[in-house]
Amino acid sequence: MQHNDTSRLDRAIDPARDHVLGDPAAPIVLLEYGSYACPSCHEAHAVISRLRDEFGPRLCYVFRHRPISNSDTAHAAAVLAETATVRPDGFWPVHSHLMTGDPVLEPEQLARAAEQLGLPPPGAGDPEVEAVAEQRVCEDRRSAAASGAFISPTFFINNRRYDGAWDEASLSEALVGSLGFRARSATLDFVRWGPSAGIVLLLMSVLAVILANSPVGPAFQSLWTTPLGIDFGGRGFSLPLLGWINDGLLSVFFLVVGLEIKREFTIGQLAGRRAAALPVAAAVGGMLLPAALYALIAPAALAHGWGTTISTDTAFAIALIVFLGDRVPVALRVFLTAAAIIDDLAAIAVVALFYGDALSVPYLLASVLASAMLMALNRWNVYRPLPYAVLGLVLWFCLHEAGIHATLAGVVLALVTPTRPPANLRALNAQAQMVFEAEARDERDMPSQAPSRAALDVLDAIHSRLESPAARLLRVTEPWSSYFVLPLFALANAGVVVSLGVLDGHGRLMLAIITGLVVGKPAGIAIGAWLAARMGWAHKPDDYTWRQLVGAGLITGIGFTMSLFIAGRAFAQPEDFDAAKIAIFIASILAGAAGVLFLWHRPARRQPG
Repeated sequence: MQHNDTSRLDRAIDPARDHVLGDPAAPIVLLEYGSYACPSCHEAHAVISRLRDEFGPRLCYVFRHRPISNSDTAHAAAVLAETATVRPDGFWPVHSHLMTGDPVLEPEQLARAAEQLGLPPPGAGDPEVEAVAEQRVCEDRRSAAASGAFISPTFFINNRRYDGAWDEASLSEALVGSLGFRARSATLDFVRWGPSAGIVLLLMSVLAVILANSPVGPAFQSLWTTPLGIDFGGRGFSLPLLGWINDGLLSVFFLVVGLEIKREFTIGQLAGRRAAALPVAAAVGGMLLPAALYALIAPAALAHGWGTTISTDTAFAIALIVFLGDRVPVALRVFLTAAAIIDDLAAIAVVALFYGDALSVPYLLASVLASAMLMALNRWNVYRPLPYAVLGLVLWFCLHEAGIHATLAGVVLALVTPTRPPANLRALNAQAQMVFEAEARDERDMPSQAPSRAALDVLDAIHSRLESPAARLLRVTEPWSSYFVLPLFALANAGVVVSLGVLDGHGRLMLAIITGLVVGKPAGIAIGAWLAARMGWAHKPDDYTWRQLVGAGLITGIGFTMSLFIAGRAFAQPEDFDAAKIAIFIASILAGAAGVLFLWHRPARRQPG
C-alpha cells in the first residue's frame, strides 16, 4: 500500500546546462528524455516541431539524453551531439540532423553524419571536449533513471512526468492544461504521496467524531442502520448500510491485503524463507503477547475482546514511516509493512474463527464448494476475470449465510487469482510492431478513421498478456481500498459520543486495550523477531538496528481500522463498544507518537576499524 513518487524531475531545468529552446520562464515547459537511435523519438521530434509552431512563445522545449540500450551507437550519437556545444551554432542543428536521419544508426552512418555536420568522428576529436560531452550524457542518463524515465521518449510537462499518449492531439491537450488534465495530475500527485491514504483516513475519522457529537449526531448514527437489499416476493437479502460496509466493502480491503502478501511472498522482498521468517515471527509475537496482556487485565465478562489488540492499521503505519523519511531504512519499511499486512491477514482469520455467528452447515459446505471451484479455475489456468468475480460473489454470500465473516471471501479470492509467468517482451513487441506496420500499409492504401477491429483485438490480447490477473487486480483495487473503502469504513465506525459517562465501569477494558496495543504490540514484535533470529530461523538485515526495530514495533500499535472492526464484532453492548473505540483512539495516538519519537533519532554510524 505504499506509493513511490518518481514522477517529477530529479533536478530543475538549468538554461546554462540544459539544451533549451524558448524562454525557460514560459508558462508551458516540455522536457523530453530521448535517443537518436530510437524510431519513436524520431516520430516524437516531428510532433514536437509542429507543437512548437502551434504554441509559439508560450512553449519552452528542453532535451535531455536517454540513449536506448539496444543500440551500440545510441550513446556515441548523444556524445557527438554534446561535442557540438563548443561551436558557435551550438547543439540544435546537430540534434535536428540526427533526429531527422535514419534512426537505425550504424557506426559508419554516424561517422558520415559527423562529416556532414563538420564534426570529428566519434573518438577522434578533442579528448577534453569529448570527456565533458561523455560526462553530460551520463548525467542525463542518471537524471532519467532518478526521474522515472525508463523508456525513450519520456516527456515531462512543467516538471511532472506525462504518462499519456504523445500523438499531437493528446500532447497538445495536455500542454494546454485542460481542467480534466490538471485535476487528474493533482489527484495522481496526491495518491503518489506516501502519507495520503493515512491522511484521508484520519480526516474521515475526525469527521465521524465531530458529526457524532454535533446536533446532527442522532441522525448521523441512525443513517448507518438504514436497511438496504433486494426483495423477491417476500424472499430477499437485506443488510443495514453499516453491514454492507463492514461485511461487503471491507472484502475489497482484504482482497488487496491478500494480493499484497501473495506478491511479497512469491516475487517480492519476502520470497526467500529466511527473509520471510522475520516479519512472520514478529507478527506472531505481535499478536500473542497483546492478546495475553488484554486477557490478564480485562474483566472476565469482556475477555472475548482480545482480538482488538492484535492488528495494525497499515495506512496509518505507512503514512508515519513516509513522514519519517530516511530515518526509517528501506529494509525496515519492508519489515514493518510485511508485519502489518500479516497482522491484517491473521485478523480476518481470527474474526472468521472467533467472532462469527452460529454456523449453518449447508451454507458452509456451499462455501467449501465455491472455494474448490475457484481453485480449479486457477489450476486450469483460466485467466479471464469474470468467472472469478462470479464465484467470488457466490462465496461471499455463502460465507455470510454460513455465519462466517464474509470478508474472508476477499482473502480466498486473492489467493486463487492466478499469476502468469513473466511475459516474453521481445516476442510481444515484435507482434505489436507487425500489427502497426500492417495498419500503416492499409492506411496508405485506404485512409480510414480508426485501426481495424482485428488489429485492436490483437493489441488488446498483447496488453492483457503484459500483466498477470493478480497484478492487474491489485493495481485496480488498491486505490479503491485506500481512498474509498477504508475512509468510508472510518466514517461509519469511528463516530463515538465523547462523554465521561462512557468511561464509567469500563476502566479495566480501556486499560486492557491500551496496554495491549501500546505495550504488548511492540514488545511482541521485538521478542518474536529476536527469537527467530536467535534460533537461526530468520536473518535481521544489517540496515537497521534492534532499537529501530522496536521503534517500528511501536508504530504497529496503531490498531485503528481492524481494531474498530473487531471491536464491533466483539462488543454487542453499545456502551462497551463506545469505550473500546475511545481506548483504541487513545492507544493509536500514543503508539504513533511513541514510534515517531523513538525513530526520529538516527543511530550513530559505526566507525570503520
